Amino acid sequence: MSFLTLDGVGRRFGAVQALKGISLSVEKGELRAIIGPNGAGKTTLFNLISGYFPPSEGSIQFDGQPILAVSPNALVRRGIIRTFQITQVFLSLSVYENLRVAVETAMGLQLRPWISRNVRNQVEAKVEELAAITRIGPKMDRIVGEMSHGDQRVVEVGIALSRHPKLLLLDEPTAGMGDEETNHMTDLIRRLNKEQGITILFVEHDMAIVFGIADRITVLDNGTMLAEGTAREISENPRVQSAYLGNALEENAA
Repeated sequence: MSFLTLDGVGRRFGAVQALKGISLSVEKGELRAIIGPNGAGKTTLFNLISGYFPPSEGSIQFDGQPILAVSPNALVRRGIIRTFQITQVFLSLSVYENLRVAVETAMGLQLRPWISRNVRNQVEAKVEELAAITRIGPKMDRIVGEMSHGDQRVVEVGIALSRHPKLLLLDEPTAGMGDEETNHMTDLIRRLNKEQGITILFVEHDMAIVFGIADRITVLDNGTMLAEGTAREISENPRVQSAYLGNALEENAA
């Protein structure tokens, strides 16, 4: 059985059919890209997987269990962690404080007025681990609101990692970044998948990134699945070229 399975999933908003007949399987340890033009249904798909609203039809299973009636908070506890297009960080706090708050929350310590030295040491060790994984350590004392957009996204990923994700959903992780920041984020995504063993599903418009790191690619168009396959299969698919890929490559080159 696949790690994540969607079977005939659809979602309606009144008379609007945002998604229809989506069936896909993601294997454990896979790095899967979701691509498609604006309005194709990519964010809606993430909303369904992460429990922000239920599908109108079809079923979703994660790690062998149905998740249609499971709340977003409960899905986080099961290991489905998501980042958003708009960065979700504490802008007035330092990098260290952002990671510490995330770790304390993940450990259920946020409401405790006092914690023991042993627990405090566990928190510090986890914060240092997250800093090492994301390679943000040299900037731990920086105020996040004063940092670049790319660094803020790295901090956001560090916060997501504090919840020990089994499935990490990244919504446009490199949007708005320069070349150096994009390379850093791309390397981080690759390392999280290959070294940390995290299954990753990511939405991305930069085709160089998609073709460079994704194990498989799913293409959405007008709320339906247009194609699925390896980078080579997708790049050679005439339907994808006609509906999306040609314009996307022109935009990336501009």
